[in-house]
Amino acid sequence: MVSKRSWNLGLSWFVYIPLTLYAIVTLIPFLWALSTSFKPLSEIVSDGMNFLPRQFTFQNYQNIFLQEPLFLRWLFNSVLIAVIVTICNLLLNSMAGYALARLQFRGKRFWFFLILAVLAVPGQVTLLPTFLILKTFGWLNSYQGMIVPSIVNATFIFMMRQFFLNFPKELEEAAELDGLNRFETFWYIVLPLAKPALAAQAIFVFMGSWNNFSLPLVILFDPEMFTLPLGLNAFKGQYNIYWNYIMVASMVFTLPVLIIYLFFNRYFIQSAMFTGTKG
Repeated sequence: MVSKRSWNLGLSWFVYIPLTLYAIVTLIPFLWALSTSFKPLSEIVSDGMNFLPRQFTFQNYQNIFLQEPLFLRWLFNSVLIAVIVTICNLLLNSMAGYALARLQFRGKRFWFFLILAVLAVPGQVTLLPTFLILKTFGWLNSYQGMIVPSIVNATFIFMMRQFFLNFPKELEEAAELDGLNRFETFWYIVLPLAKPALAAQAIFVFMGSWNNFSLPLVILFDPEMFTLPLGLNAFKGQYNIYWNYIMVASMVFTLPVLIIYLFFNRYFIQSAMFTGTKG
């Protein structure tokens, strides 16, 4: 008879082997891109495929930072937009989620179902209306045109509502007895204890803004206003594609996301525990 310990061990192998294989398949393209960023262009476009560089060089990184005049500007644009969008989402989505979870006001169910309806609309459908609205405001090719349409997100309003539905009411009642009003309770008591949900939200919002390609492609036309995803296209010449620069830019582009993910990763499990399905 198979013991329970042997059964659990076999089940663990059954789970971890596919996950390990998937991790390897996922990492190989990234490692190849990292290796390619240290190769000269002549080696990249030559016949044959070598995983490790035959001519290891840092010249690609030096060229893209020192000789490409707009790369640092693209990096600055991406960081500025992603940071502001993330901060605005953390504040506004949390306030909206808290209002839907705790406050009683006219039209509450309407706004909640409207948010659910927005979740069903693909982002590509809203690109043309967004372009026309920004054109009317004169916000094309501007920071506000990139930031304002992204400062709230229906997905994370719903997520924060689920979190606050499970938040202990006793803490809010105690704060009320201590003389705090509703906003002070939210700001000083509820929000600091919502770190798991805020951290998970910060990761996804930052990644979404950082990787956003569709909106910049539609509303940005001045190369100095490009973000990094859009700026990568600038390394495509008429007769040649500068793969060495594209790989270097890709590595620089990936680094901030990895840092943020590693820093906030420990909050993911805590967030999953709070963001249940309570209605």
